[in-house]
Amino acid sequence: MRFTTARLCGSEALMAIPADLLDLDVQGCIGMLENAGATMRCVESCMLQFDWNGMEVTLYPSGKVMFFPLKDKQMCIRYATEILSKVI
Repeated sequence: MRFTTARLCGSEALMAIPADLLDLDVQGCIGMLENAGATMRCVESCMLQFDWNGMEVTLYPSGKVMFFPLKDKQMCIRYATEILSKVI
């Protein structure tokens, strides 16, 4: 999967943006992410927010994944690929 990245929140957060946007069933992702060790924080129809690997992660139906705190763009893409591979 190919991504671009965007730096957010004064360089303390990164967002991975898939080249081909997805259409994820956010509610359907919950169990798969919890089985992968995620702890849900906030569940909305437009996003999931959860704790994963010591970070706060937000997953959007389009497949965009935001990580806080994270500064390494390569790790951002690696983590996004890992998360999305569990839900698609």
